[in-house]
Formats: sequence, C-alpha cells, structure tokens
Amino acid sequence: MQPDLNALAVFVLVAEERSFRAAADRLGVTRSAVSQTIRRLEETLGIALVQRTTRSVSLTEAGERLHAQVAPAIADMRTAVEATGNLRAGPRGQLRLAVSSIAERFLSGPFLARFAEDNPEIQLDITVTDEEFDIVAEGYDAGVRLGEVIEQDMIAVSIAGDERQLAVCAPAYRDRFGLPSHPAALARHRCIGWRPAPRVVPYRWEFAEDGKEFSVAVAPEITTNDMALMIKLALAGAGITFGMEESFRPFIERGELVPLLEDFCPRFAGFYLYYPSRRNVAPKLRALIEHVQRFR
Repeated sequence: MQPDLNALAVFVLVAEERSFRAAADRLGVTRSAVSQTIRRLEETLGIALVQRTTRSVSLTEAGERLHAQVAPAIADMRTAVEATGNLRAGPRGQLRLAVSSIAERFLSGPFLARFAEDNPEIQLDITVTDEEFDIVAEGYDAGVRLGEVIEQDMIAVSIAGDERQLAVCAPAYRDRFGLPSHPAALARHRCIGWRPAPRVVPYRWEFAEDGKEFSVAVAPEITTNDMALMIKLALAGAGITFGMEESFRPFIERGELVPLLEDFCPRFAGFYLYYPSRRNVAPKLRALIEHVQRFR
C-alpha cells in the first residue's frame, strides 16, 4: 500500500490541533476538505483514527499509535523544507520552546533579549511548563530541561555548568526556630513545598550523605507550583523551602535568605537545550543553539 503523505500530514495537524477547523485554518482549506482527507485515510487503512463529536476531536488507540510513529517523520520533512527555503533568507519564523520554570539562566531577560535582538526575523513562542511530554508530538522545536530527565534519543546542548538544589529560609525564621543539622530534622520544621501540577504529590527533597543519595518526604504546610511564590513566602519567614540554587542566589547574596544543609546538597548536571535528532536543523533553531553555545 502506497502511503498518502499529504493525508498523513493533514492527520498530524488534526492530531496536534484536536480540531478539524483549526487544522483547516493552518492549511488554508475548508473544514470539509480536511474531514474528507481523514475519512479517505481511514478507509485506506481500514480502521478509525479520529473520534468526532459536535464539540471535540480525539484520537482512537490506532490514531494515537499512528501519530506517535509518523509525527517525527512529518516534523523532519517540515524542517527540511523550511531549511531549504530559508537558506538565502537566514533564520526566520516562529520558534516554539517548552522551558522548565526553574531554568533561571535561560529565562533571564538579558539572555533572551539578546537573542531576539540578534535575530529580528525569529518570533519566540515560549511555554513555561514543568509537565513532561513529547515536544515533537506537541509541535515544539526544542525544550529546556534538567539533563537527567531528557530522553536519550534527543540532542542536548548544555546551557550552563552543574547545578545544585538548596534548602533556604529567612534570617527571621532561623532566629525564631533554629536550623536543622540534618535533612531528617526537616520533619520538625515548617516547610514550603513544590508540586508540578494539581493532584500530584509534593516533590521529595533530595540530598546526599557519604556519597549516597536519599530523599526526604517533608510535610509542607504550604504547597504550590510557583517558585516565585515559594521565594516570597520564604522571604516573609513562613518556613524553609527547597529549590535550585540559581533561583535563590540573588537573595542569598543580599542576606535575605540563608542556605541550609549545604554539606548534604551535591551538584548534578544542569539545564540543557534539547531537540530531536535530525539531519536537518532549521536555521531558526540553529541560531538558538549557537546563541546558547556562545553565552554558556
């Protein structure tokens, strides 16, 4: 059976948008044309790929499997065509990025502002999220995450050196409640915890002793998914919080926060820009890779 590459490309757009109308708008055709293309593809394959209701579009199990297989190939073809068309024009177009909320250096104003100034034909579209998902399937060009959680089939470029996590509190909290001498003692302290999303258990605080890693399941009195709020609460003396040293450094340097348990806080691989392993890297993404390498 000869594959209909155009129909597969339309299917991938419908899967990304979860909408026939949105896919039609991106293609510049009618909704009916998109619907007919999907119907013909389903008839050719002999199985339903899309579930349609009056309000939503979702993929069947077969559709999910097909999308997982063909989306990377379609993305490669898009990139190859875009790279060919942009050879004379230079880096341009929309660059979609999924970035961890705690990637402080990457999200700093000067780093991104300099890239935008150097590449005026590129439009940055940045989603700050701590959810883990397939950036290719979701239509992103690249992502920024800690090295330890990046899939092995991705190309990863270091943004900075090693990082570490720290426990911190305000001097006022220290003076009132004292400091724990060991991570196990955190259970007796007021803690401000983090979770990536609703209905997810709070993040366990990770430490190391004598070369052995261990984690502490603190019982936070306050839990949030917003690091900025965690810092504000810690500054106000609400308790001890835990996060990336880079996030706390300005406040530590000004004496507004005090680092705790540093002997139990080892360094580990920091943040990386990562993207799919492709032969053809779009000029807009290549420009960002070079920017990262130049300023890391």
